[in-house]
Amino acid sequence: MTDHTINVAGVAVDTRHWIGGKRVASADTFTDASPIDGSVLGEIARGGPAEAEAAVAAAREAFPAWAATARTERARILHAIADGVEKRLEELAIVETTDNGALLRSHRRGVMPRVAHNFRFFADWLLKLQHEDFETRGHTNHVSWDPAGPCVLITPWNAPLMLATWKVAPALAAGNTVVLKPAEWSPLTASLLADIAAEAGLPAGVLNVVQGYGAEIGDALTSHPDVRRISFTGSVPTARRIAASAAANLTPLSLELGGKSPLLVFADTDLDLAVDLAVEQYDNAGQVCLAGTRLLVEESVAEEFTRRFVEKATALKQGDPRDEATDIGPNIHPRQLEKIDGFVQRALAAGARAVIGGHRKDGQYYAPTLLTDVAQDSEIVQEEVFGPVLTLQTFATEDEAVRLANDTRFGLAATVATGDPDRAERVTARLVAGTVWVNCFFVRDLKAPFGGSRLSGVGREGGTWSFDFYCDLKNTVTAPKGWNQDHG
Repeated sequence: MTDHTINVAGVAVDTRHWIGGKRVASADTFTDASPIDGSVLGEIARGGPAEAEAAVAAAREAFPAWAATARTERARILHAIADGVEKRLEELAIVETTDNGALLRSHRRGVMPRVAHNFRFFADWLLKLQHEDFETRGHTNHVSWDPAGPCVLITPWNAPLMLATWKVAPALAAGNTVVLKPAEWSPLTASLLADIAAEAGLPAGVLNVVQGYGAEIGDALTSHPDVRRISFTGSVPTARRIAASAAANLTPLSLELGGKSPLLVFADTDLDLAVDLAVEQYDNAGQVCLAGTRLLVEESVAEEFTRRFVEKATALKQGDPRDEATDIGPNIHPRQLEKIDGFVQRALAAGARAVIGGHRKDGQYYAPTLLTDVAQDSEIVQEEVFGPVLTLQTFATEDEAVRLANDTRFGLAATVATGDPDRAERVTARLVAGTVWVNCFFVRDLKAPFGGSRLSGVGREGGTWSFDFYCDLKNTVTAPKGWNQDHG
């Protein structure tokens, strides 16, 4: 290993930025540690305004040639990147698990295959992207998608590579160049992605990766006048700062933010299915923006639901995420653990009751927690915890269920468990959410729009919606042959 390369579970990872097709060091670094056991993984290049400027300049310089590249060639390169991801799937899986603590079995079977799929999907969607031409008084209207320019993509730590490639793949497919800023708590697989993209033949400067802490580099990226699009997934406070930074240039934003999603359980449901859906909300140690953390259960089945939930949840195995038998791993960082425990202890002090959990475990592990006796206007019901913490409230009527479900500042997702198709239709029509699952959870097709309402975000990603954001849409109106404007 060199001074700039670290060994992560046997995989060599370069800790420098990737700018203009070259590795670039910084004078400063920050420490990256594994949430599994707190061990230091390495010192990562800590970028600032200079690195931001260099990355945007590289993206700006590379943009004209990449924008002019034929769709078929862009698609070919994206498929080659997918090939590279599949070739290095095991390496990506172990590095990501070591870096962010999510289950290795999930990375192997679901997450990293989805990373490859992200590139393949948008490569293929690009090739069939078109609107039908239409006529206006004999004139032909033709809609096209023009590449917008350099894009800044700022991504979170809970599913680093998958969430990054949800943005990187459509941005590149659309003909844009990219500056990717990964989360400082989980930066390593973004560095590997840069290597894979270069090996796949992506021209220098088309994808740039810069690392750093929050506003130190983020402000310089989001306020840059040469940036044409900004996409961010993360917290509401950070989104507000990004929006303020982008305002001077009126840079278009796509924001996928937090959630406080409800899971509604009606008495007519298959109760075992409902319990399975509820326990699934502990996935990734509760660090899932879409998680249905507010369990709303009809009064008549609440006692039995709770009994079955406790039986199933207490059987979950918590521990090393590299162990195939583990169901729940650690939380990402000591600061996040402090935040989670703060929410829980304040709730308990205010009168909530912990049916299970309610406490830390050794290291960066938090016991799966279910709190009852919580008020609708309490902090624990209204604010995103982003840890393995659920609340349970009861309702008597369908109207009350919908009222409780919609009574937060968020609107990212909702899950409904019911055996009545008519009720499902009525309830989903009234819920404020970007995605509603009925008798299922986390089924995500890239053809569908994804995003949130209220404070859960601005805009939608997926399918044509992604290209609508990452492009400047153009309508070309052509007169019929021999048309005289005076007679139009």
